[in-house]
Amino acid sequence: MRQTAKTPPHCPFGELLEVLARPWTMHILWVLSTNGPTRFGALRRQVEGISSRVLTERLRVLEQKGFVFRDYEATIPPSVTYGITNRMKDISKVLGGLDELARKWQQEDAHLRTKPEGGKIRTQRAEVRESAPA
Repeated sequence: MRQTAKTPPHCPFGELLEVLARPWTMHILWVLSTNGPTRFGALRRQVEGISSRVLTERLRVLEQKGFVFRDYEATIPPSVTYGITNRMKDISKVLGGLDELARKWQQEDAHLRTKPEGGKIRTQRAEVRESAPA
């Protein structure tokens, strides 16, 4: 008897992570959510290191998923502005929490770098080994 591969159950969280975990996506969303509607060129400058091609790809996907809107004005040169939608505003609290966590960890890491060799760093590594499941 031949077995057919079963389709995994529909997972909304997995679909969300698939979109958000792509390189540059969270950075783009963070810039748009903190700075408001932004023209393409300004957005590219604010997301340092991203190419125009990748930014365009990410923005298209985010627009398809309803996270960002695209406002096109037929001027010379054309003006394209991107901003977050109400759907994206729903997860602004999550992004704010991640920002707070990133700042906290950055301060902790800066504090560890100023410690002399051996002190706190070794203690933390030992604590991690002791608390890790066997």
